[in-house]
Amino acid sequence: MNIEEPLKDLGPLDAQGLIDAVLGLDDDAWFMNVNRQNDYEVHKQTQSVVMVFCDGPPENLEVSKEAGWDLLAEAAIPIMHDLIGRYYPPGGTIIRAMAAKLLSGGRINPHFDSHATFRASHRIHVPITTNPRVRFTIDGRPFHLKVGQAYEINNQKTHSVINSGKEDRITFIFDYMPPDFVAGRQSG
Repeated sequence: MNIEEPLKDLGPLDAQGLIDAVLGLDDDAWFMNVNRQNDYEVHKQTQSVVMVFCDGPPENLEVSKEAGWDLLAEAAIPIMHDLIGRYYPPGGTIIRAMAAKLLSGGRINPHFDSHATFRASHRIHVPITTNPRVRFTIDGRPFHLKVGQAYEINNQKTHSVINSGKEDRITFIFDYMPPDFVAGRQSG
């Protein structure tokens, strides 16, 4: 969503349960769903554990639970609901949710999220791991996202990530479509 700033700090949160769940995943979990890596060139150097994903045009959007649901839902749902309850209007829909890993030495090239659902949903990042050599750039400005905080990114601005560190960078990401857009979809 095109928010007023490149990155909005949503403040601290207790994400330890989610961090433990994500870090406890076995290696196979990161390869259960490779659609993002196969379908989007910018995500070739990433791995994902996808809980919820959407398909189709916004007016006929299909949201589905994916393989990562059973692995992360118990830890992730309370965090998503807490953030939605604190910062966004109730009654919307979570249309995407996943743990995303950028491998050590990997990069996500500059891009903006072009699908119409990205213009209508808030993209929230909850860092699981990071290191001082991760460079997240939005609209030409560098940001360092901290574990223990949550952020909304303006995914309509050009953004990129470079992980020059020796450790993988893992972030839990979810997209929340507010009720005004959901209502527009349902009546359209």
